[in-house]
This record gives sequence, structure tokens and C-alpha cells, in this order.
Amino acid sequence: MKHLVIVGGGITGLAAAYYAQKSAAAQGLDLAITLVERGARLGGKIMTDTPDGFVIEGGPDSFITQKPWALQLCRELGLDDQLVGTNDARRGVYVWRKGKLRKMPDGVMLIIPTRFLPFATSNLISWPGKLRMGMDLFIRPRQDDSDESLADFIRRRLGREALDVLAEPMMAGIHVSDAETLSLQATFPRFIETERKYGSLVRGMIAARKAAAAHSRNGAGKTSVFMTLRGGLQALIDALADAFTGTIKAGRSVTGLERAGDGYALTLDDDTSLHADALILATPAYVSADLLRDQSAELAGMLDAVRYVSTATVSLGYDAATFDHPLDGFGFVVPRSEPTRLLACTWTSSKFTHRAAPGSVLLRAFVGGPRREDLVDLDDAALIGLVRDELRQIMGIRAEPLLARVFRWHRGNPQYEVGHLQRVDRMEALCPPGLYLTGSAFRGVGIPDCIKQGQATAQAVIDYLRQAEPARMGS
Repeated sequence: MKHLVIVGGGITGLAAAYYAQKSAAAQGLDLAITLVERGARLGGKIMTDTPDGFVIEGGPDSFITQKPWALQLCRELGLDDQLVGTNDARRGVYVWRKGKLRKMPDGVMLIIPTRFLPFATSNLISWPGKLRMGMDLFIRPRQDDSDESLADFIRRRLGREALDVLAEPMMAGIHVSDAETLSLQATFPRFIETERKYGSLVRGMIAARKAAAAHSRNGAGKTSVFMTLRGGLQALIDALADAFTGTIKAGRSVTGLERAGDGYALTLDDDTSLHADALILATPAYVSADLLRDQSAELAGMLDAVRYVSTATVSLGYDAATFDHPLDGFGFVVPRSEPTRLLACTWTSSKFTHRAAPGSVLLRAFVGGPRREDLVDLDDAALIGLVRDELRQIMGIRAEPLLARVFRWHRGNPQYEVGHLQRVDRMEALCPPGLYLTGSAFRGVGIPDCIKQGQATAQAVIDYLRQAEPARMGS
């Protein structure tokens, strides 16, 4: 029997365990799997709290369905009846700009306008800014294949105002990153493909909108762009844990790692040891660096160089009777040029049904990021007070919340800086046989990306173990 050890019980590690178990069974490989998680709970940043009829997500609140891996996994685990989409009748995003919440005009796809009249009449972008965005139709596509930052790309094609008002808060905000350093190849490759194919982002997004409309007219079922689970995403973690038949060692840390013959010897913090024929490190890059420092100084150094930033979320529940601001959208984002301490705010009870108790409202504010990490270290009372002060100025909310929940994610957001994918290729090449790196630090930070990485890594491990067995038998 072969033994696979997975270090890290977040969504990537759990997905790797699930798919390795499934693939081994399908291919007749006798495989034992042990998952080691230093925390007392599984799931990493996926964490759901359900106080007093509210459903509060500490980390991600949904997953994108255009990347199919999360939706497929939910259905595979029998969670179909729990899947819910966004309340598209209330779809809409606001931008806090110059003292007002200004609505994103209809027809905007990935910050690109695809309908003329709503964009022309919107007060979100100035007329000089609109004209500069329109120049995208005439700017020649870039011929160089090297990576560039999101900021350089948006400035080149759409101008500075589009970067400040749209791309920085909405796109860099997804990754909690600085647009000036964020790798376009690693985060928004669709922009590169669109520029190459159509020579213009506007032409490309108009074509995409028409294709989507034709797809809908042809009777294809419509799936919400974002989906979640009715009782919270913790249900996905619980279902993965229930489906896993191997050994879970929660509350245990790996304190030592060394090569042992063709495999690996791991020492845990309770002085027990594990032998692994194959090893997956589904841990933050800096944790993997510490474990691999004695094995490869170059690999550890590259892992150390993956920068992380910290964030916090503050969820506030209100009695709807005391709340008079219209929640006719999914929330708002804040450009970095605006003098506020919030990154964004989701109007959670408008975005999804079943998120607030009857007669209640639920909001979630985001704090921290690359420019204001210091705010994350404020105590709960100070963070809640800060968010309430900002929401009072932006939305006029003066009511006392029924409840408040704070979640901090110290060093929780890896930064995909320019050249990121090339560095990941090099890190993977430096891994010795049978050792695999995976997770949000490498090839995608969203839930679907992490599940895809876990699945691909699991298959690579199974292939490795199947190939290694005959070679050992013949030696």
C-alpha cells in the first residue's frame, strides 16, 4: 500500500484528498491518505457563522460558475438542492466617488462598456474619461508576449480614469492587490486573449455579450454567474470531509521534513512521524518555505518571496425597520483615491436570499489590503466602530446593529505580481520527485481555481505512484 500525505486542510488540500481517493479507487491503486491540518478546523478561509438566523461568511461568500470546477464538485457531492444564485433582479454595483454612490452603468462586462447609451449617460466617468475609454477601438494591440501589470494594461487601452474608478477597485480588489504590480497573465488572461483576437476590448466584450444572448435564445439553461450554498459555503467543506475516508490529523503541525529513500519522513508536533511515498503541500507559500528550507534553499527562497497581505471582514446585521437606505444592488467598491478606510461593502441580504433573519438586513465590509494593513490589527470594537463610521458617511446608516462579526485573515492574500506564472513554473521544476506544491499561492485564488489545482495535483500524484511501482518492482 502506498501512502500519500497532504499538508493543509483548506479547500485545495481537501479537494486533493477527495480526488486522489477517487482516482486511486478508479485505477485500482491501493492508497492510504493522511491529511494534516494545523488548525482545529478544516476549510481555511471558508468559514460560515450562523447566529440568530443570519448566515455570515468569514471568507469567500460565493464562487464564479464560468470556471466550472466548484459547481461540478458541489453537484458531485450531492449538494444540488443547496445551490442558490444571486438575486439578479437586484444586480448592480455602486462606486463611491466624490461623495456619492454612483451606479455602474448597465451593459458593463469586466469593466468594459458594451452598450453606448447607459455608459454615455452615466455620471460615473467624466466625458474626457469616456472619450479616452472609447480610444480602445483604435489602439493597436500589443505585440510583446511578456507579462505586464493590470495597471499598465488598463492605462494603455482605457486610460487613467478607467484604472482609478473601475479597474483598481473592482478587478485588483478581487485579488486584494495593487494594480501596479498585479500580473495580468496570472489574473485576467481573458483580457490578453480578447486584445489579440479582436484588437479591442470593447469589440471583444460586445461580441461576448451577443454570443451570450444567442446562447440564451437557443434555450440553454441560464446559470447565475455567482453561486453559493443556502446555509453557507461551510457545507462544501463538511461534505468533502464526510466523503474522505482517509485519516485526518487536525490540530497537528509538521515540524520536520526530510527525504527518506524514495519518499519523505515527516515529524509532527506531538513527536509522531509519518512516512509518505508522495507528499502534497497545500499550505501558504511561507509555510511551505519553512518546511523545505533544508531540502532546497532556492525553492524555499522563491516561496518566501511570494508576498501576502492581510484583510478583515466586518459583518453587521440590522433590524430592517431601522434601516432606510435602499439596497438596490449588491454593494459598492471604493477607488483608492477616495478618502475612506473601506475597500468595499457587500449588501449581503440583497445579493443572496436566506442570508439575513426575516425582517433583517446584513452587510459585510472589507478592510485592510496592500495600503491599509495596519487596520486589521485594531481590536474588534475599534474595527466595528471604524466600519460604522464609514457606513454612516457613505450610506447614512445611524441605526445600532443587532449583531457584528469580525474575521481577520493575517497574511491571507497572496500577491500575484508581474512574472508570477513564470516563477511558479520554476518552483514546480525545483520540487523533488513525489513532492507537489498547490494552493492559492500558485495558479488561482478563487474557490474554483483552488479546486482545479487540487484535482490536477491529485491526478499528478496518482500518475507518479503508478509509474514508480513497476520501476521499483523491477529493480
